[in-house]
Amino acid sequence: MTLREKIAGFIETDRVRYFIVGVIVFNAIILGMETSPRLMAAAGPLITALDRICLGIFVVEILLKLFAFRGGFFRSGWNIFDFVIVGVALVPGNGGLSVLRALRILRVLRVISVLPSLRRVVEGFVTALPGMGSVFLLMGIVFYIGAVMATKLFGSDFPQWFGTLGRSGYSLFQIMTLESWSMGIVRPVMEIYPYAWAFFVPFIMVTTFAVVNLLVGLIVNSMQDAHAEETNAATDSYRDEVMRKLDAIEKRLEEREKN
Repeated sequence: MTLREKIAGFIETDRVRYFIVGVIVFNAIILGMETSPRLMAAAGPLITALDRICLGIFVVEILLKLFAFRGGFFRSGWNIFDFVIVGVALVPGNGGLSVLRALRILRVLRVISVLPSLRRVVEGFVTALPGMGSVFLLMGIVFYIGAVMATKLFGSDFPQWFGTLGRSGYSLFQIMTLESWSMGIVRPVMEIYPYAWAFFVPFIMVTTFAVVNLLVGLIVNSMQDAHAEETNAATDSYRDEVMRKLDAIEKRLEEREKN
């Protein structure tokens, strides 16, 4: 076994994976502590040093993966994700790039690439994006129609909520989220327009209980598909390994019979 193969096997072990998860969590705590002026005044150099140690560990991990996998490193989207996150943290945060210091907290996102369960959630979400695009288009059409109707129906008496197309769209978004929709908006409107419920109730039924749940269903279905693919891949890998072992045993038996 070559040195690259040994390093590749070492990096993929559960021990290393859980160690990296621990470093990510610890680094997240350190970055949170940096937001406290009191803690920075009391132990600023120590906190900064610990943050640099965590970053050094991430850099060493990336370098080991680059050495072990070489060009194959960039064939994995998760490796590219880790590379970009760590790379952003290495950019000096001085002058016009000072905003990048705030982006260091993005290192916490590396826990997604390390834990398979979180990867499955993200992969399911990404897989659902094409279907979600169609649902968002449908929701946009519904919102546009509702905003035009609300502006024409209620804009003259309630300009703060429905005076313009933008205000109507925002008010309808608030209604869709069910945040103070009844006592805050709909009931005051019904004091002047008693039959306003005939507009708002169907809007809520379509957007909140139909379209939003359709989005949730798409994401859940994509997550299930991703989990099934991962399970099938693991099963195929295990089956191939068993078959290789059986073939090796058969070859040994044949050699013994020949001897």
